[in-house]
Amino acid sequence: MFVYIIRRIVATIPVMAVVALFVFSLLYIAPGDPAAVIAGDQATPDDVEKIRQSLGLDRPFLIRFGEWVWQIARFDLGTSIFTGLPVTQLIAQRIEPTLSLMVVTLILAVSVAVPMGVLSAWKAGTLIDRGIMAFAVFGFSVPVFVVGYILAYIFALELDWLPVQGYTPIAQGVWPWFQNLILPAVALGMVYVALIARITRATMMEVLQQDYIRTARAKGIGQRGVLFLHALKNAAVPIITVIGIGVALLIGGAVVTESVFAIPGLGRLTVDAILRRDYPVIQGLVLLFSFVYVLVNLAVDLVYTLVDPRIRY
Repeated sequence: MFVYIIRRIVATIPVMAVVALFVFSLLYIAPGDPAAVIAGDQATPDDVEKIRQSLGLDRPFLIRFGEWVWQIARFDLGTSIFTGLPVTQLIAQRIEPTLSLMVVTLILAVSVAVPMGVLSAWKAGTLIDRGIMAFAVFGFSVPVFVVGYILAYIFALELDWLPVQGYTPIAQGVWPWFQNLILPAVALGMVYVALIARITRATMMEVLQQDYIRTARAKGIGQRGVLFLHALKNAAVPIITVIGIGVALLIGGAVVTESVFAIPGLGRLTVDAILRRDYPVIQGLVLLFSFVYVLVNLAVDLVYTLVDPRIRY
């Protein structure tokens, strides 16, 4: 197992190298002169030239790329053009809200979607099954920002049950922290719930037709034991795969959700950086998100061995 982990970590190096090359190339493939766009219409040629020098656009591509990779190896993602702060410091300031939102959304989505999928497979063809699948279609069809605005209007403005916007650090209390995350987590988790529920239903329906399920029922094992101990355990690998893939949905959805609910996280930082053409911040965030996704895929592969003893590395 340890050798496999090392081998997978080494295998991520070429992947991250390609990602790094693409991220660095954003400065060069962006339409127009990035320095002139950042400087604005009122900037003088000297101002544009200073920005070009600060971005390294006056030097050859490969030399600048090599310097940038060396900076990354020393955990230096550069300096923001507009704030003058290190990108790592900006990320550290914003990472708690985004991490909190993703963890709460993940727990909420898995806790709701897996039982829904199991119930839908058990009651296949009934009104319960049709209702759950209709909810899944709704979750896929409605954009995150629409769900967010509807939830904010009903539960925050009309009923006044929850805060409409903002974020409270967990250091100021667990309940205030959780209150601010309920609506964003539900809005962000809708599509995630729909995805996991549909995959769980399809996988469970296939497993429930297997001979060992009929044997378990013939032995007198109750329906709950058959569903959750025998069927779900054998259907776990595809479900875990979808949960891991869904992290990409969470990363992309966090950008929209944080904008809707005014959460000062990495998603909001990404939007602000794009609007300002703050390329060092954009590069650092894209690189971070890519690295997190690679680590999640590694974690999913390792979890396979826990749920299916037939898988060995």
